[in-house]
Amino acid sequence: MSVKAKYQAVLDLGELLAIKDGKVTEENGVLKIKGMAGTQYEKNLLWDKIKEIGGEQPYDLKANITVEDDSVFHRHTVKSGESLSKIAKHYYGDPMKYKQIFAANTNILKNPDMIHPDQVLVIPNP
Repeated sequence: MSVKAKYQAVLDLGELLAIKDGKVTEENGVLKIKGMAGTQYEKNLLWDKIKEIGGEQPYDLKANITVEDDSVFHRHTVKSGESLSKIAKHYYGDPMKYKQIFAANTNILKNPDMIHPDQVLVIPNP
């Protein structure tokens, strides 16, 4: 199996996340990946996938992934049925961190219990 085939799931995720300026080369059995993720959250998703496939320090992959907008952790578009605590659990692993999300979005939210589908919320850096 080629190194590129081994990490195809990472490349597919990069396409799904619309990684900008992406470049993939393979030299001497090492896959080199370069690109720009929109947010730190997206960069983390890519690294999690890399580690899932290649381990904590993969010997056959070198990645240089930068972040376009490091002022926020991510921007989340609210879906029907979501709450700030559910969103906080997704991004931080802790539903009680909903207060951080609310505080970062007081320009569009007046009540932490009232969010609406299609609102775009700032998810602050942890």
